[in-house]
Amino acid sequence: MLFIILPLLQMVAGPAPADLWETLKDREVLSSLWLSVYTAAIAALISFLVGTPLAYLLARRDFFGKKLVESIIDLPIVIPHPVVGIAILSLLGRGQPLGRILSSLGVRIMGSATGIIVVLTFVGLPFYLNAAKAGFESVPLRLEKVSRSLGAGPAATFCRVTFPLCWRHMLSGVIMCAARAVSEFGAVVIVAYHPMIAPVLMYERFTAYGLKYSQPVGVWLILVCLSLFLALRLVSLPIRGNHDPA
Repeated sequence: MLFIILPLLQMVAGPAPADLWETLKDREVLSSLWLSVYTAAIAALISFLVGTPLAYLLARRDFFGKKLVESIIDLPIVIPHPVVGIAILSLLGRGQPLGRILSSLGVRIMGSATGIIVVLTFVGLPFYLNAAKAGFESVPLRLEKVSRSLGAGPAATFCRVTFPLCWRHMLSGVIMCAARAVSEFGAVVIVAYHPMIAPVLMYERFTAYGLKYSQPVGVWLILVCLSLFLALRLVSLPIRGNHDPA
């Protein structure tokens, strides 16, 4: 605990309150913090929309190659973050076929908020998938079968039975995805150095001016992350007491 707390405590206690307040009034800092939160929220929403069907499939179906699929899903968690940025550019960069198609449609990846969202979705999606999958697995399959036997279709069964029993897992996954996305740096700095998200701005100020000007930005970023994880803990509390409703 000391190993975790002491560096963070020193970081938070380093800047004077006046410096923190001045930093918060800095338009560049506010813009970067907002961009971090905004793009992370969009990435979490995309993960929810595209990840929910896959998480349900993985929770309810056994098929050939399932373990390989689950391993591939977890890859963004473990591979070095600059590799993620290079991999995305190798697919969506200006000189790549798909990148040229997107460019012709007016979609710019490099140096854009769109590129940031692509990166954050890539690194955050596994966290949502794993949480949602665990939630679906916690719902007894027999409850869904009873619902189907009473005449409810797949969509109605999901909305009326499955979702009400595992929505906290799914919300926890969304928060984890957003929290992971807010903290991303290595991949973003390769795909979209500008516009600057908060971690990139903090890095630039550190390399240009040192600790004095980078620490206040880091403090506000820590507070944002702490708020997200506090929300996660509050949402997750009822899960521990869940019992089989049957």
